[in-house]
Amino acid sequence: MNNNLQFLSPIDGDMLHARDGVTTVDGLEIDVQVSAPASHQLTINGIGANYKQGVFSGKVRLSQFDNTITVHDVTTDENKAIRVYWLPNFAGHYRLSIDDNIWFLRDIYQQQGNYQSLFDNPYLGFLKKIHLAYGTKIHLNLFYQTDGFNLSQFPDRFKAEWQANADWLRLSFHAWGEFPDKPYQQAGYEQVAQDCAIVKEQIQRFAGEAVMGPVTTLHWGEATVEGSRALRDAGYIGQLGYFNVDDELPPVSYYLDVAQRRHMKKRFVWHDNQEDITFIRSSIVLDKTELPDIVPYLDNYENQPSGLPPFR
Repeated sequence: MNNNLQFLSPIDGDMLHARDGVTTVDGLEIDVQVSAPASHQLTINGIGANYKQGVFSGKVRLSQFDNTITVHDVTTDENKAIRVYWLPNFAGHYRLSIDDNIWFLRDIYQQQGNYQSLFDNPYLGFLKKIHLAYGTKIHLNLFYQTDGFNLSQFPDRFKAEWQANADWLRLSFHAWGEFPDKPYQQAGYEQVAQDCAIVKEQIQRFAGEAVMGPVTTLHWGEATVEGSRALRDAGYIGQLGYFNVDDELPPVSYYLDVAQRRHMKKRFVWHDNQEDITFIRSSIVLDKTELPDIVPYLDNYENQPSGLPPFR
């Protein structure tokens, strides 16, 4: 490994969007910054880099989803490369993700003789009103069981209605149950894979493939790398958390280390190229924020370097 060359921005795995550069007809033009000895001469993707105040920099155009940026040290004939990603439809969009869901499904099960629609359930009915009023897309992460009920008991008579609303309402695996806390913090591949498969099988049965997407939030957002691999292999390449660091709050950060969590606090979204997993940081936890503080909290992102709350 070449220790003389260090990417400062972007770094390997960064997922870049319109607010990270200038969008052109050919792609996204970004600034690349690299640290190297001041006496050296560098090129970035074949173009001579500029040097100023300890940093080499140059413009790079990202023209596809998966892009390689290569720095060549002309002085030493050494190279260093990273893979970064361009998300052309990312900026300016949001979704509402809700954890710990099971009780509304139990209610529909118990009231199936009275409910003619999924949205006769007050919880789902309220969420549909939000969608109709604001266009909000909503994602519900499910437990498999709670007292007196599990997903295998949920009827499939509403399957067509789930399908008809799959453009805005999604379901995914969250955990086997509410307790114990942090159930997968030390879990191996097999435990996560098994619990996830059972929940996904039931979602498929009663709601269908269309309601299942590639993103989920694991209960408490804590996992070993093996656990995150199990989610990835189940189709959940996007794994949502808080990625708390340098505070006393629960990390909710899967297997990421301190440096990676600090980076997530700046970027919101990052792809672990080694594991082929995308991590997404929630922009706000609504139930942990006082109502008058929600808008100022979100508006404050405009003043931060990456300036974008991608998910709310």
